[in-house]
Amino acid sequence: MTVETKLTMTEQDVRSFSASHSEPEEFTNLRVQALAAAEALPLPKPDKTKIINWNFTDFPVHTVESSTYASLDELPEQVKSIVDTDQKNLYIQHNNTPAYISLDKNLQQQGVILTDIQTAIREHGDLVAKYFMTEAVKAEEHKLTALHAALLNGGMFLYVPKNLAIKNPVQAIFVHDNEEASLFNHALIVADKGSEVTYVENYISTVPKAKGQANIVSEVFAEDNASVTYGAVDVLAEGFTTYVNRRGVAQRDARIEWALGMMNDSDTISDNTTFLIGDNSVGDTKTVVVGRGTQKQNFTTQVIHWGKNSDGQILKHGVMKDSASAIFNGIGKIEHGATKANAEQESRVLMLSPKARGDANPILLIDEDDVTAGHAASVGRVDPLQLYYLMSRGITKQEAERLVIHGFLAPVVNVLPIEGVKKQLTEVIERKVR
Repeated sequence: MTVETKLTMTEQDVRSFSASHSEPEEFTNLRVQALAAAEALPLPKPDKTKIINWNFTDFPVHTVESSTYASLDELPEQVKSIVDTDQKNLYIQHNNTPAYISLDKNLQQQGVILTDIQTAIREHGDLVAKYFMTEAVKAEEHKLTALHAALLNGGMFLYVPKNLAIKNPVQAIFVHDNEEASLFNHALIVADKGSEVTYVENYISTVPKAKGQANIVSEVFAEDNASVTYGAVDVLAEGFTTYVNRRGVAQRDARIEWALGMMNDSDTISDNTTFLIGDNSVGDTKTVVVGRGTQKQNFTTQVIHWGKNSDGQILKHGVMKDSASAIFNGIGKIEHGATKANAEQESRVLMLSPKARGDANPILLIDEDDVTAGHAASVGRVDPLQLYYLMSRGITKQEAERLVIHGFLAPVVNVLPIEGVKKQLTEVIERKVR
């Protein structure tokens, strides 16, 4: 049976929402044009996964107004545990409501901007317009990007001025505790020339089921000689149909590092792409995934080289249990002219039960001669020799398997820069594979 794809929002709904947030006319027009395009555009076509019958358009309500937090003491316990006590740079969104924003005063005085996306559209319109869905992600790519542009209802904006290195991480937490809430969130991060920032993002559902949609886009821009470290842990509830698109653009001598923990209980398609535009640019992506139940997931990770001497690294480790299935597409693409580029990738999948399925699909697309490229991929069960070694030292089989899994996923877990988030990811992995 084909899922109904008729949009639940009309042009008038979109105009009304835009007006209620005092958005400039240019942004309203962008929304309206994207909504019209979404009617005709096809869905994306992730390799080896058919999503034509997935529901991406039907949801109960567009926006859920929720309470704000006067202080961190009012946060739910699950959220408190992932905020370090000395965290000064923090954005928290409660369903679709900006609920708490804190930014170190010294950073404010030096020109750093941390705010919700709709305030950014109103108050920093020229800066947002320069980057929003113009280069990394474009509204006209397919139905889901068009829907995102039309229905955006949350997200955050971070701008780091030239030659400023932010020493402490900036953290964004998106709390989902209303089963009807849909998340059309957009994170826009701009590191100007010579700047440096670490950004950590958390999606956390405190309800077991969801009825809405999750259509999430992040755009990261590292200008010349800038560095962005982007960490994320996604823990969204079962019931969502989740589309996650995280892309970065690195200019000359710039660096973008991703550390992504994809722990959703929903069916998910993910696009994580890094464009190495400038010479000597670097893109480093580390991803861990745990699937369970009857989940179907597709993770496409790309590093596209345009700059000379650019370096792209992809590392993906996944664990599948029960009847879950996942496709791990890794793409290293070296464009003509990107001499001395290096594209390397590794994808490994562990299957914990007979009905679990995982597929590692490495792809190298090379349009230049003087380059280096390589890939490694494996799909299999837990190594019986590892289990035997541990069990021979008095550890039970269940505990031995648990230790092997944590060791398998450690390359990403260990590089997350906030201790509370690192602990959260470890606990989520423990819960999901138990």
